[in-house]
Amino acid sequence: APPPVDTTEVPPFTAEETAAKQPHKLERKWTFWFDNQSKPKQGAAWGSSLKKAYTFDTVEEFWSLYDQIFKPSKLTVNADFHLFKAGIEPKWEDPECANGGKWTVTSSRKANLETMWLETLMALVGEQFDDSEDICGVVASVRRSQDKLSLWTKTATNEAAQMGIGRKWKEIIDTEKISYSFHDDSKRERSAKSRYTV
Repeated sequence: APPPVDTTEVPPFTAEETAAKQPHKLERKWTFWFDNQSKPKQGAAWGSSLKKAYTFDTVEEFWSLYDQIFKPSKLTVNADFHLFKAGIEPKWEDPECANGGKWTVTSSRKANLETMWLETLMALVGEQFDDSEDICGVVASVRRSQDKLSLWTKTATNEAAQMGIGRKWKEIIDTEKISYSFHDDSKRERSAKSRYTV
């Protein structure tokens, strides 16, 4: 007969006990956004397909939203998921983003995007960045040729802050090389030049 399993370590919780467990508050509120660019309406302004989805401020809400909705594998081609601090819109025009830029990583493997997205989300809601005040949010973009993840920050010209964020992010997503572009450059040309790399 197999040896008896020792269950003394983890007492089972009753439903009441579980319900009594208070949700774990995050440091700040975050908002998930969804953008489907595959079917733009004729003459629609850029960003008109951007929809605010959910704002949350507990660990529990984060996991249930992630599990049920915000996994990149659930995204169609040409769609984006965004997680931004509540109150900041994922647009260049938003005052918090206007003087910012973004660190970008590309991946040709879908599973890779999923892992990097989740690692990044956990780092953001868990406040793992030293320069977290300079972070606006993150965007996951699913495209035919390759997927993209972009970490948006506020103060593009603050090289020290951006390098700190870039190094930390590179470590979190465990990737080769990432580069930073200014939103101002991106507005002017399709493929903005890299200003910083780590």
